[in-house]
Amino acid sequence: MLLACCRSYLGIDMHNKTNNWMWHLLFVIALAAMGYSIYSASQKIDYTWQWNRVAPYIIDDSPRETYAEYDGIVSINDSGIITVEFDNGDPDLIIDKADDVFVSDGDFVFLGDVISSVNQRSMGVLLQGLLMTIKLSLISLFFAVIIGLVAALMRISTNPFSRNFAFLYVEIIRGTPLLVQIFIVYFFLGTIFDLDRFTAGIAALSVFTGAYIAEIIRSGIQSIPPGQMEAARSLGMSYPKAMTYVILPQAFKRTLPPMAGQLINLVKDSSLVSVISITDLTKAGREVVAGSFATFEVWFTVAALYLVLTSTLSFGVQRIEKRLAASD
Repeated sequence: MLLACCRSYLGIDMHNKTNNWMWHLLFVIALAAMGYSIYSASQKIDYTWQWNRVAPYIIDDSPRETYAEYDGIVSINDSGIITVEFDNGDPDLIIDKADDVFVSDGDFVFLGDVISSVNQRSMGVLLQGLLMTIKLSLISLFFAVIIGLVAALMRISTNPFSRNFAFLYVEIIRGTPLLVQIFIVYFFLGTIFDLDRFTAGIAALSVFTGAYIAEIIRSGIQSIPPGQMEAARSLGMSYPKAMTYVILPQAFKRTLPPMAGQLINLVKDSSLVSVISITDLTKAGREVVAGSFATFEVWFTVAALYLVLTSTLSFGVQRIEKRLAASD
């Protein structure tokens, strides 16, 4: 009897594994079909792919050239140090490192002449835009969590003023487009309080995301059984202490998945600040398109960079969820 059960179990297990491999194979075939469809569509519009144009905007390995700021005379000593003595009396230009030198000792240079160049490798425009997107998202998330936590506590408050004020904030922010809010913050509040575009972008993203985080935290707090608060108060804890040490830790654990989703949305929403000339990844992509004319390649690259960023965040949150689940 036991042998028959084992054979039956092994047979079901092998059957499931075979089915899984078939579904994985079907998935790969579907991806290949999608890739071929995209390639065929590009052939129909007679587009020549030039991915080599995008590479310098990711990693810039072009030489850094040094130009003459004014007219002057060049002198080069035995150590290879280049000194340009300007005619107008400005401090001398001293170059102690150069891979290529385009002048000789005693030459007279004019304003704008190339004196030397240094081979280097630095971040291109797209990677700089990606870093700006990350910076915007992290700073905005920090303030959004604070705003959301305060608004959530006001939403569950017994004080009608606090509750109504928080309700009004959440409804107005969630009921209007982020793009409109960015324009209002930058052109109206920015003019009143003399905000630069970066600060205005952070403010708009923080207030917008804070409204959604407020609802996430509120639902998390209200999902905790009322007995938790009653037990904490019966132990002599004040309401703020019970909320801080008993309710909020449990609520944050329950709201981690939707909070992670909101963070990913924030990363994508940050692309809208490009309308007020903040050079994030999206605006950097527009600048590269204007300079390289590689429209499809650039936007596919921008999409891939966003995907890498959001996938990394998603993977990190999944690891945190597993750790929290193991600690229960």
